[in-house]
Amino acid sequence: MTSPTIGFLPKPLLIQITSILPSVKLDQRITTTHKYRQIKESIAEIGLIEPLIVTAVDKKTSHHLVLDGHLRLMAMKELGLTETPCLVSTDDESFTYNNQLNRLSTIQEHLMIRRALDRGISTAKLAKGLSIDVSLLQKKGNLLAGICDEVIEILKDRQFSTELTVVLRRMKPTRQVECAELMIAANTVTSSYARAMLAATPEELLVGGKKTHRTAALSREQVARMENEMSNLLGQYKLAEQSHSEDMLNLMLARGYIVKLIDNSRVLRYMQRHFPEVLEEFGKIVEMTTVEG
Repeated sequence: MTSPTIGFLPKPLLIQITSILPSVKLDQRITTTHKYRQIKESIAEIGLIEPLIVTAVDKKTSHHLVLDGHLRLMAMKELGLTETPCLVSTDDESFTYNNQLNRLSTIQEHLMIRRALDRGISTAKLAKGLSIDVSLLQKKGNLLAGICDEVIEILKDRQFSTELTVVLRRMKPTRQVECAELMIAANTVTSSYARAMLAATPEELLVGGKKTHRTAALSREQVARMENEMSNLLGQYKLAEQSHSEDMLNLMLARGYIVKLIDNSRVLRYMQRHFPEVLEEFGKIVEMTTVEG
């Protein structure tokens, strides 16, 4: 068994910016976007956080090509910087690294902000570097206060509003987990969805055991109905989660059986003659490659 090859040199290298060339041509209008201004101000205030990803040096031209980080390179040139840390690829594949990247999740952003604050960077300086208000930075920095570890694990790869955790922390840990699982199942990780579940949460599952002012306008009958519906929905979700693997296996076996039926010429002719509408539906099943299809 061969050992895997390393895709990059183990440590970032400091490379002269004049020796780095872009691999794509960017529209100059991109310098007017909020994203570009945010990157530029961040580099100016707190330096480059994420190194550029570049190809190995071309022996003929002595230049590297950028695989990921074109906006950072453009901003550093505009700021007059002369060198930058780079991760140098040892692979000569020509695919675009941007297509292989997962963008920063909300929790990852929170952890980066906490790390910067713990290193002594002032709130005002960091907010300016990220081009956001100080109040929003404080919300991002305190994102996970009162949130249990299970919920952090569930939401770690998601992007969501800082208001979501404001709502979740009003609930006790067990209820937080239930709500996070329901949001993921519905593919709706939003603060409005969380507020709806908060309204349907029994008082014994709330921190302090009290409803918020927003839910006070609801009658007791409405609250009881919402609590009952939410409980039923959670129960159905748990049952579906338990049977999901078995259901998928049965679906694949059924599809395989239908494929074999249609491949039989005698069966195909018989169905064309007597059950054309069923054969049409069988054809759709055979063409399916995913459950959504």
